[in-house]
Amino acid sequence: MEAEKKPPVVSDVGAWAMNVVSSVGIIMANKQLMSAAGYAFSFATTLTGFHFTVTALVGWISNATGYSVSKHVPLWELVWFSLVANTSITGMNLSLMLNSVGFYQISKLSMIPVVCFMEWVLNSKHYTTKVISAVVVVAAGVGICTVTDVEVNAKGFICACVAVFCTSLQQITIGSFQKKYNIGSFELLSKTAPIQAISLIILGPFVDYFLNGRSLLNYNFSGGAIFFILLSCSLAVFCNMSQYLCIGRFSATSFQVLGHMKTVCVLILGWVLFDSALTVKNILGMLLAVMGMVVYSWAIESEKKATTSIPRNKSDMLDGEDVPLKARVSGLPPVDLEEGDMKS
Repeated sequence: MEAEKKPPVVSDVGAWAMNVVSSVGIIMANKQLMSAAGYAFSFATTLTGFHFTVTALVGWISNATGYSVSKHVPLWELVWFSLVANTSITGMNLSLMLNSVGFYQISKLSMIPVVCFMEWVLNSKHYTTKVISAVVVVAAGVGICTVTDVEVNAKGFICACVAVFCTSLQQITIGSFQKKYNIGSFELLSKTAPIQAISLIILGPFVDYFLNGRSLLNYNFSGGAIFFILLSCSLAVFCNMSQYLCIGRFSATSFQVLGHMKTVCVLILGWVLFDSALTVKNILGMLLAVMGMVVYSWAIESEKKATTSIPRNKSDMLDGEDVPLKARVSGLPPVDLEEGDMKS
């Protein structure tokens, strides 16, 4: 039994580790690629299109070689999902452009309660007091270490609301699709990536031109820029794959809460690699966030144990056998009584 239980645990840890490492890596690569001190590639939406193009290519190779099996998902559902996902990406970019970095961080933090609320509405999911308390602690910790100046305007606020709603809906839908169509995380990603890639490659340059007034056609693709674009695309494959894997295996809420470990890692690596300022406020916020994540993990495990320890129906109570309670307590074998032998 122990041997049967070990693989899922290792796989779960591996999925989270893959997501954290690839996400932090892609942020560091994009920082070098997009910053003015680096290669000034300020085409975030188009870059996301490159990401999904490489992801779609990997998915196609996987299906062609028989490594993964393609399952049917209605085209209209894939198109609808891709529309929501692309709106999420565009909304986030517009929110960052129109609002201050502080409000952008607050909007990202608001995804946690929004995801909780939407899972309650769409999936009738309920949360214990321990889980809610842990979520509040994580959000407070990340807020302390990331939120600085807060400036917002009407257009920026609308874009942030649309981005938060679409991102939350996208993450919940990933888990719902996997359960509804009994499809694996990578198989689902292989189906959605091509649609997102085509639409973002076509629309991305126009969106980026609107955001920063620069045309992709005028950009000088140096050897260093191409290297970091390819590195970013390679890391995006693992990032997208692990996102689908984590949400499908756990929940969108867990992905949001534990995913803020990436924020902590980015702050630390920014201090180590890019000489970013790391104040006492940042450190206290990170410690509070990590403490909240530990409490959240403990609360989820406690919830699982409480759920599995409560028998849900008669077959669970009797372990699949209709054994009289008296016989189970005494340890004696059950005695079959004929209807006429029963006493009133």
